[in-house]
Amino acid sequence: MKTIPVRTAAPPPAAGQPRGWRLAWLFAAPHRLAFAAGALMLATSGAWWAAVMTGRLLGLVATPALPPTIVHGLWMALGFMPLFFAGFLFTAGPKWLGLPAVDARSLRGPVAAQLAGWLVLLIAAQVSNPVEARVLGGLGVGAATVGWSAIAWRFAMMVRRSRAPDRVHAAVIAGAGAIGALAFVVAAVALASGDFHLVRLATLVALWGFIGIVYVAVAHRMIPFFSASALPVLDAWRPMWLLTVFVATLALQGGFAVAEALVWPLPTAWQLARAALEAVFGVGVLALALRWGLVQSLKVRLLAMLHIGFFWLGIAFVLSAASHVLGLIGDRSLGLAPLHAYTMGFLGSTLIAMATRVSAGHGGRTLAADGVVWALFWALQAAVMLRIAGAVATPLGWPATPILTTASLLWAAVVIAWALRYGRWYGQPRIDGRPG
Repeated sequence: MKTIPVRTAAPPPAAGQPRGWRLAWLFAAPHRLAFAAGALMLATSGAWWAAVMTGRLLGLVATPALPPTIVHGLWMALGFMPLFFAGFLFTAGPKWLGLPAVDARSLRGPVAAQLAGWLVLLIAAQVSNPVEARVLGGLGVGAATVGWSAIAWRFAMMVRRSRAPDRVHAAVIAGAGAIGALAFVVAAVALASGDFHLVRLATLVALWGFIGIVYVAVAHRMIPFFSASALPVLDAWRPMWLLTVFVATLALQGGFAVAEALVWPLPTAWQLARAALEAVFGVGVLALALRWGLVQSLKVRLLAMLHIGFFWLGIAFVLSAASHVLGLIGDRSLGLAPLHAYTMGFLGSTLIAMATRVSAGHGGRTLAADGVVWALFWALQAAVMLRIAGAVATPLGWPATPILTTASLLWAAVVIAWALRYGRWYGQPRIDGRPG
């Protein structure tokens, strides 16, 4: 497949010309189009889940045929992340691989397929007739499958054509993208057939084998580089064996999660092995976060956001180890706290940090987090803490619904505010007048 050089969708505005939002500017660069779509899905998913949780708190009874928790998990894993991936990969990817820039117009079909697919799933989530809900849900996720598969294939072909000396990170991401496409296919078929357990398994595979591996590959490449660039006292230490450890551990964690969903309880030896793996990896990530400059990064807000997001990965694994140890010594656990430390804490915080950085840098703005995004980021941290508290309250028999509802409302407020702000940027020209 030929890579088409990027074309500016509209000329830079003349001096004094209004800089209003225009649809044409979404096609000036890949990150504009894909990030705008991702921001729309991020905000929509947050608003929908907050509405579901608020309804539960108020005692409003709804009887959709598709379980809301299944839709929520699937959407949070695959609904907006692949769109943000597309924007990043077709913006940074050509530079990594020494290839020509990508025209955002060539991504219209795959992005539109994903947008349409998830909106159809949202409609299906409101339908009470089981057959209609499954058909609509399967069609919606099927359309999203086609969209992501096209993007994953194109990126894989870019990696294959590249003659750049360092293609390791891109190759790892391409492999994870293929796993993501497989998870999409399984989820679409399972949803259409009404096999919600299989949908959950596909979601777990996507979270660990696709989304998580892309994240750690990008973190391994970019966090040390960003840190050393902003803070010369730090070095860009990132040995390749560390990337191997990242990928292998997340793959193993995904395998354990799937095995646990299929066979419960797992044999004691498996549980011990999993707890040990999680404890060692979690502590190792926390130590690595300090080695990469977590403390020093606090002087630079935008960099601190990225480091704090990575720190959540270590917290998630430590919490998971503690939860499994509690399960071994007694009938206790931390419930879904480790999972949400991983998804909301690591994935969510890092997403906001990276997307903010790309949006500012490629919008001609200073690479800095102003008061608005800094406040949103800390509100997101509060939402994560509330969600963890609610997860811990559930197995302890404490009233968790008010806590969980508050967490969902705060998460929704943060992502909607972020999407509105940066969605406006994507439809406006760069403030420095340059193309892109």
